[in-house]
Amino acid sequence: MKSIIYSIVKVLSFCFICLFSSCEWKPKAVGDSKSIVCTTTIIGDLVKQLVKDKYEVKVLMGAGVDPHMYEAKPSDVRALGNARVIVFNGLHLEGKMTDLFERMKDEKDIISFSNGMTESKLIKVNSHTHDPHVWFDPFLWLEGVKECANQLVKIFPKDKEFILKNYSKIEVDFISLNSELNSKIHEIPKEQRILITSHDAFHYFGKAFDVEVLAIQGISTVSEPGLKDVSNLVNLIVKRKVKAIFVESSVSSKSISAVIEGCKSKNQIVKIGGILYSDALGDEKSGADTYVGMMKKNVFTLVNALTKKQLVYNGKKQH
Repeated sequence: MKSIIYSIVKVLSFCFICLFSSCEWKPKAVGDSKSIVCTTTIIGDLVKQLVKDKYEVKVLMGAGVDPHMYEAKPSDVRALGNARVIVFNGLHLEGKMTDLFERMKDEKDIISFSNGMTESKLIKVNSHTHDPHVWFDPFLWLEGVKECANQLVKIFPKDKEFILKNYSKIEVDFISLNSELNSKIHEIPKEQRILITSHDAFHYFGKAFDVEVLAIQGISTVSEPGLKDVSNLVNLIVKRKVKAIFVESSVSSKSISAVIEGCKSKNQIVKIGGILYSDALGDEKSGADTYVGMMKKNVFTLVNALTKKQLVYNGKKQH
């Protein structure tokens, strides 16, 4: 009986969302509303730094949520309908919601972070698609933050000086962050600087910090990896004697476990080097609940696993 009720509720929710995103639907005008809705925690963190407490910032996808698989809930529909501004990543990261934002652009102020980025710096997946995980290159992501700040200034001109001042602070922090991360990563010998995860989220990171990046899945978690994908990665790990691979906070570790078992069958012991934050920030206890915190936590985890060092992050040893 419970399963029947659950199925009915799920169908009704889906119908409501479809109605919301239909061609005839027009979002309600919000006038002087100061509500800003962001799709991901990574975007939400930077928008909050730009506007501080002057505006209400709501994030649709919480800590540890995979944006590739996310489907809007009725509460999201209400938040989007009441928002003055909607901020999203672009590059089809929020795949199932992209068409919805396109339909709303005539009624809402909609900001795409990726619109401010130099196209030649984007990593092409194919002739029509770019890798959306742009935040892993701090300077490229900063271009997106700047675009967001400039668009917010146009929407809220009275707060121009305030917003741009906050952007300047973020810019200084990013320059310092990039320098610190580069220094830490280069403690790993070049031949050991291999980052292996569940899905292809870290190629911008690899390009920015000279790290070789490999994954079982592609840039999206929607498709399941095949046996050949797992087998090819197992053979590479055995051949190159890789000691550690990594799980992601927002992605199932099932495929990583299959790789570890495959390596074991070939008498190669490979360990899980730790949890990396890829498509979402962590919770408040993780030390990765801000963009800067997430980047630092990932790098400390990587360095500890690949060098056997015990670096200290936020006063705690990383294992």
